[in-house]
Amino acid sequence: MNYMTTESNNQSSKGIDELDSREICRIINEEDKKVPDAIEKEIPNIARAIDAIAETYQKGGRIVTIGAGSSGRYGVIDGVELIPTFNADPERIVGIVCGGKEAMFRSIEGAEDREELAIEDLKKIGFGKEDILIGSAASGNTPYTTAALEYAAGLGAHTVAICCNKDSRMSKVAEICIAPVAGAEVISGSTRMKGGTIEKMVMNMLSTGAMIRAGRVFDNYMVYVQPRNKKLVERMKNMIKDILGTGPEETDRLYEESGASVAAAIVMHKKHTDRETALKLLEAAGGNVRKALD
Repeated sequence: MNYMTTESNNQSSKGIDELDSREICRIINEEDKKVPDAIEKEIPNIARAIDAIAETYQKGGRIVTIGAGSSGRYGVIDGVELIPTFNADPERIVGIVCGGKEAMFRSIEGAEDREELAIEDLKKIGFGKEDILIGSAASGNTPYTTAALEYAAGLGAHTVAICCNKDSRMSKVAEICIAPVAGAEVISGSTRMKGGTIEKMVMNMLSTGAMIRAGRVFDNYMVYVQPRNKKLVERMKNMIKDILGTGPEETDRLYEESGASVAAAIVMHKKHTDRETALKLLEAAGGNVRKALD
């Protein structure tokens, strides 16, 4: 097997089992500080991936994440959040965890070594060349995830690999490889630590960046957030007030007349038009508020 940083022993945490809780926290914190610097070096590749994800989504394709264990779970968690935050189409945000739904709650060891299982899982959802596959594995060598990327690439789809080692198997089959290397884990091989933090942070950047590029954000506001609870209703009204400078009565009126849509409220107010016209302008602009206003 090739040398993997994620499997090496961390000299900085030698004897950690003999330390008090404060010192344990200090060591973990010092190691965690290496994560942002490692990610910074991969920004060019992350940006390429964002463009590919946004392009796929705008053309009607699906954003599909896949992985085994914690890596697969991070993809599901990140994808689920896109639906209420950006009003992303739930049919086009798909997360696959090796071992199925049960693997979200319980570790299913051994399944990650089955390459044929990855292809079966992608065929079950009808994965095609119009979709994009984001495969994540801290080692970069997980057979399940590598096989999934190979299959997707063979169909002509965009493929993105997220891992924490250089020159991995996944890096050789994916169109774009994002590989921040933050060194050995505090507990040797426990990649749910720095490795998991890397995967979570990179996925946040990918999904947020792609939604921005796809026009689901206006300025730095999540104008497509859905009113799922009282907190979110208040957040939406505050966005209308902050963006448009409206008073309480005008804010409430725009919120109601827009059908609880911040994006529509902005266009209605700035274009001096009604909800129906605002929605037509937004549709013609692919949902992009700035383009609708122009």
